[in-house]
Amino acid sequence: MKVMRIPTGALAVNTYYVTAATVNQGFIVDPGGYDDYLTKRIKAADVSIQYIILTHGHHDHMGGVSEFMKEFPSAKLVACIHEKEILEDSNANFSNYFGGGMTLKPDIYVDDGDTLEVGELTLRFIHTPGHTPGGLCIYVGELLFSGDTLFRQSVGRTDFPGSSFVDLKRAINEKLFILPETTKVYPGHMEETDIAFEKRNNPFV
Repeated sequence: MKVMRIPTGALAVNTYYVTAATVNQGFIVDPGGYDDYLTKRIKAADVSIQYIILTHGHHDHMGGVSEFMKEFPSAKLVACIHEKEILEDSNANFSNYFGGGMTLKPDIYVDDGDTLEVGELTLRFIHTPGHTPGGLCIYVGELLFSGDTLFRQSVGRTDFPGSSFVDLKRAINEKLFILPETTKVYPGHMEETDIAFEKRNNPFV
């Protein structure tokens, strides 16, 4: 498995491009904006993008979805079922504040414990409400794509409508901190970290 991180969109969200080792298949996480370099790299490697996955429905994490779906029309858009209302409401997902309203209807809705396959990779979805009601983390191998749930020595904001610090803290402690301490964390913003470091050094949880 290979992971490539590219900051995209107005807020430089961490967009991840992940490829399987055994077949030319991959997936994209949180395309905050469209990046032509990433498209060219994927096509040059002849990688088939199976899924475009959203960790949550805020506009800064999904602004590039439409363009990437045009470039990779066979890819399926994936999000948490509990995020449906935000994805379909341009006020709730804040896209009205980014130069025009945007709504999305995923091809696949997942919930806690659901899985998808990409080559030899099994993607397990972890529902982590708090930043948004349908916050979603993706656990694959010993890697965790945590979106805006868990950052390096920080957590996602909980001052938005539908947010809850109590829910966020519970989700991190009960669902993420039970993962192996060696699990590497790829967050939606800031630098990479790991579960062991956050258990000992994150002042919010």
